[in-house]
Amino acid sequence: MERVPNVTRADAAAAVRNPLAFIAARWTPDPRTVRRAAMSALVMSVIIVVTGGAVRLTGSGLGCPTWPKCTDDSLTTTSEMGVHGVIEFGNRMLTYVLCAAVGWAIIAARSQKPYRRSLTRLGWTQFWIVMSNAVLGGIVVLVGLNPYTVAAHFIATSALIAVATVMWHRTREGDAAPRPLVGRSVQQLVWVLVVVSALLIAVGTVVTGAGPHAGDSSEVERMPLDWETVTKLHAVLAWIVVTLTFALWFVLKAVDAPRGPLNRTRDLFLVLLAQGVIGYVQYFTDLPEVLVGLHMLGSALVWIAVVLVLLSLRERPEVRAGVPEPAAEGALSRA
Repeated sequence: MERVPNVTRADAAAAVRNPLAFIAARWTPDPRTVRRAAMSALVMSVIIVVTGGAVRLTGSGLGCPTWPKCTDDSLTTTSEMGVHGVIEFGNRMLTYVLCAAVGWAIIAARSQKPYRRSLTRLGWTQFWIVMSNAVLGGIVVLVGLNPYTVAAHFIATSALIAVATVMWHRTREGDAAPRPLVGRSVQQLVWVLVVVSALLIAVGTVVTGAGPHAGDSSEVERMPLDWETVTKLHAVLAWIVVTLTFALWFVLKAVDAPRGPLNRTRDLFLVLLAQGVIGYVQYFTDLPEVLVGLHMLGSALVWIAVVLVLLSLRERPEVRAGVPEPAAEGALSRA
């Protein structure tokens, strides 16, 4: 068994000054560990969407009526608040699990050798999105589930999912300059697909904000729009995304594109079909909570698939010469 080195007073001081550099100087994770850490952050970002949907669909949005405490007198839920308080407080606690997953991804990326600054920055971007979205979630509670703040809360989570997807994908490739695998016209078609998909998600939040699931049993403000009209617009955008995806697959086959873009486009098409079935069934069955929750999960999976299609259009080989480590870490290595 390898002997664990003693930690000196200088080591302790260095750990306090820069804990990430301290860990990175003494630990080199396996590439598979870095990939798993990035995947854990991505999975947790999807789970927080599902649990946030459960809060809304069970009418528990104001289960904890204030923030950052659960009540004016208690940090946690109380027995008098019932199941709604437990559901809302449980979702708040999952934010800490998400932070832990993102923190693990940052530590793993920071400790990888050679040092990859771009990967670490993606981890920190996730961290700041989580922090800002936690504050926004508190504002949502304080303003009584105002539908516009709820929509912004969901869109911020979609941004988190996008960054987490990019980080996970980047752990599977190198840091060389990106090399396109398809022509410029195909890239432009995919960017149109990305923009329309983002618009689809944004309109989906408007459907929710105008629809019957207000998130609480009390009287909650709704967006002053005709719910069915917005829903039909959402459906039209969904069909446009499906059409663009099918057109992209056809074009990729026609130009004999590599398997990567073809497989990612196929995966997106299958996820879209499943999401479409759920969407139409929930619409014609008066929006049962379980199907609405599955539709929210599907929204996250569609967005992940869209981002992966975009990333599959290029490859980034490994760089032979590693990026120099930061000065702080180099000083620790010499200590």
